[in-house]
Amino acid sequence: MRPIQPARSLAVALGFFLLSGASWSVDLLQVYREALVNDAQYTAARATAEAGREKLPQGLAGLLPVIGGTANTVWNENKYRVDHAARTGKEYNTNAYNVSLTQPLFRWQNVIQYDQAKWQVVQTEANFAQASQDLVLRVAQAYFDVLNAQENLKAVRATKQSIALQREQARKNFEVGTATITDTHEAQSRYDLASAQELAGENDLEVKRYVLRQIVGKEVGELHRLKADAVLQPPQPASMEQWVAAAEKDSFTVQAQQAAAEVAGQEVERARAGHYPTLDVVANYGKTNGALSISSNSGLETDVRNIGLQLNIPLFQGGAVNSRTREAIANRTASEAALENARRTASLAARQSFLGVVNGLAQVQALMANPAFSLSNPNKVYALLGGYFKANPAEFHRADGAGYAFWAEQVIALDRNNPQVASRMARALEGWRKFTPAIQARIRPALERVAATEGISPDVAEIVGKALG
Repeated sequence: MRPIQPARSLAVALGFFLLSGASWSVDLLQVYREALVNDAQYTAARATAEAGREKLPQGLAGLLPVIGGTANTVWNENKYRVDHAARTGKEYNTNAYNVSLTQPLFRWQNVIQYDQAKWQVVQTEANFAQASQDLVLRVAQAYFDVLNAQENLKAVRATKQSIALQREQARKNFEVGTATITDTHEAQSRYDLASAQELAGENDLEVKRYVLRQIVGKEVGELHRLKADAVLQPPQPASMEQWVAAAEKDSFTVQAQQAAAEVAGQEVERARAGHYPTLDVVANYGKTNGALSISSNSGLETDVRNIGLQLNIPLFQGGAVNSRTREAIANRTASEAALENARRTASLAARQSFLGVVNGLAQVQALMANPAFSLSNPNKVYALLGGYFKANPAEFHRADGAGYAFWAEQVIALDRNNPQVASRMARALEGWRKFTPAIQARIRPALERVAATEGISPDVAEIVGKALG
């Protein structure tokens, strides 16, 4: 049973990819730190973890001695009469205390319970680590959702502004007779649609901000924007099966369910232990003082000391032990099935995530094959290829080097039509020396291929030449 640490370093890594904004704006790491304190879901998980860790001392208590004590004082009033004599009486106090000790020597149920407590703590830590990881992902998702909503709203407003100019031009053309009233109405309809889209964008941004505010517990203000030159490392290793194997073994969900399965398996043995005898060491010390008799003025003081072994043998318990054993066996089967399901779910998630990364190049190539795309259209090149080279680093930097070969092909092709656009695309690898030696070894051939291309434009040649040094 190895300790499990929450994945808080993920937030540090994510914070690396953010620009230094204005002094009053906040970055992802700052937002994450606020969420650690204020997120209700994480706070509940932390408290649950603190409660779960108490299972271990509780389990250990079953193996340790139990010491108890009692004390009492009694006021006594006794009256008596012999034949017809006068009634006489006696008043006195009786005081007593007792200290007892019980040390389990053989209680198999308690031994099993202690072992179960160890696995319950492992399960607790795995669940808390999962909650910590979920917090990182929830914060990052909410943070980037706000940035994305801001960009979408900016684009919608820019479109609205452009349509407003078109509407005004259509109105003027109609006034001078070069356009019909239908053209004016269509321009107005496009403007109205853009206005509606702007309102939808504003509402979406507000919702995204509210989600982030709910996690952080307060308004976070202006957010830092993403770095334009952020360097993301591609998945290593590049084998999907290795990632799947790691997920099936190291996923926090799998680890938690593995611990639960261990607890369920030991519960069967603990239930069977109800048939076993128990053996304890018992010791007592007590003192009592009071009157010797009601007719005597003498006091009586008694000291009691004893120590011995106490053996309990269960003979018949109405079938309860057998019933609890059958129940535990059924729960064990259910827990083992849940563990297998957790492994399969982790495997599926790992495969989906890996394929989602590696399919990026194929998607870009498919989009380029669309008749609507043209290398001669700078805006479409920037949107598609620029987005792939800069916004999809995990796929661009794939281990087989296909992303770099694709980059070289596109830079060379673009250079024939528009050297300026090609030079902008070429800058995607100008910081290639920031990467590990293994990645650099895959990038260099692509750079050298572009540099060796006959007739390459001076702009591209300069960028690639400086990169190669």
